[in-house]
Amino acid sequence: MTLENEIKELIIKSLELEDITPSDIKDEEPLFGEGLGLDSIDALELGMALKKKFNIKLSSDKDENSEYFYSVKTIADFIRSNNCE
Repeated sequence: MTLENEIKELIIKSLELEDITPSDIKDEEPLFGEGLGLDSIDALELGMALKKKFNIKLSSDKDENSEYFYSVKTIADFIRSNNCE
């Protein structure tokens, strides 16, 4: 399984998205707003799930985290860049 698919499954499971499958989530589609439609509460829950699964450390800088959490691809790139796989 690719890292991107692991992230998609984690998004679905941690946010309890019932009618969505990993194939419904595009790698470069925005996760928040007009894309998947996640909100700030979802961001907190997703951040906690990612920290637990991949042992990553998130910045206290909101703008920086927004860049990492833009899409599945940006989350995967962030995890890879931190050698957390």
